[in-house]
Amino acid sequence: MEILIWIGGGLSAAGLLGLVWSIIRVVSARKKGLSDDDLRDVVQKVLPYNMAALGLSILGLMLVMVGLMLS
Repeated sequence: MEILIWIGGGLSAAGLLGLVWSIIRVVSARKKGLSDDDLRDVVQKVLPYNMAALGLSILGLMLVMVGLMLS
């Protein structure tokens, strides 16, 4: 069951990297001084990746918890 913990940790780390990437993407768009419509477009394009990264992170944390309970 130790493998579940490692896999879950890897998924959580990948999800965290995805969240950091989406934050950096939006912050860099804000620093460019885009108009409200352009900034809204950037946020709408990043949103699915942000939600997928959050889901991946949650899935990884669930795997870690299951691995810990079964150990």
